[in-house]
Amino acid sequence: MNGDWLLRGRDGRLSVYRLSGDAVLCRSERGPGGPWTDPRTVGGDQRLHPVGGIGRGADGYAHLVAWRPTRKGESGLVHSTHFRPHLAALDWNPIGHPDRSGDRTGTPAVAVDAQGRAHVLVRTGGGGVSLLAQKEKGGWEPWRDLSGGDVRDGLAAVTGESGRVELYAAAEGTVLHWRQEEPGAVPVLQEVLEAGVRPGTLHALATSPDSTTVFYTDDAGDLCAWRPGGKPATLLPAAGPGPVAAVRCELDGHDCTLLAQRSQSGRVAFAAYPTERESAGAWWAESGPRLPVDASVCLTADEDDRVVAATMSPSTGQLLLTRRKSEPGLALEAWREI
Repeated sequence: MNGDWLLRGRDGRLSVYRLSGDAVLCRSERGPGGPWTDPRTVGGDQRLHPVGGIGRGADGYAHLVAWRPTRKGESGLVHSTHFRPHLAALDWNPIGHPDRSGDRTGTPAVAVDAQGRAHVLVRTGGGGVSLLAQKEKGGWEPWRDLSGGDVRDGLAAVTGESGRVELYAAAEGTVLHWRQEEPGAVPVLQEVLEAGVRPGTLHALATSPDSTTVFYTDDAGDLCAWRPGGKPATLLPAAGPGPVAAVRCELDGHDCTLLAQRSQSGRVAFAAYPTERESAGAWWAESGPRLPVDASVCLTADEDDRVVAATMSPSTGQLLLTRRKSEPGLALEAWREI
């Protein structure tokens, strides 16, 4: 799943979403901090390809987008909304194809604006980027071409604290940044950063009222942070080959950004630093058991604003979870299997 697959609903309960075979499965807490439900299929019996995107709105609703086979050699995108962890998600609704027809073109990214409108962003067959946005009163706007060229798969969409949607994408030797200039507007290409980016390592986070930060691993293997309008900062060597997870949280009274990544050793590595102060430095500290190679990490905050970390392995279905203890620093509870 492209996006944060560990989400807190508006009722305070946590949910996880994962692609399994030809379906999206969801598990949820039965109550905040309580036991978890068994996996259940999201969106009905529609057969899906194992690639999708997810985004969460300020209202706590989860928006999911996936590719489905339509006819031989062709696919189309479908969308579903999940309003509450204990309720069934809406059935998958076809929303078309960025090139009108054809096979899958890229992994969708999803961001939800302040008005609760989902924005689906996907690479086109020609290497550009297209946008499909919900209307405020239902239905969808037409597909919009956002330009760009030779864009790689692995888009990173994010909603800023302003409620406006932003997008980051990597191309050969560059990182591209699009931003809405006003609510409901089509995002505009604002800036192109010259930087070598390892494929599949972009992750974006809202870090202040006016800024979002994108994290990526550069060609040298370092984890970097960039905010448009400034220069990229090298944080520390990447702990492992995959994307980093990130969340803002309060640590000992300070606004911090917490990073997590599956390390080369197979464990989860954590690092924290004061938000938007990359010059303060950060250091990895590993936690938990060794994980399968395909395991991914996600971070969120529960209803008590305690950091929650989860790991999930598509090949084994194993889901592990830990929470921050109610004490100074970043002490974590023992990892447990859900």
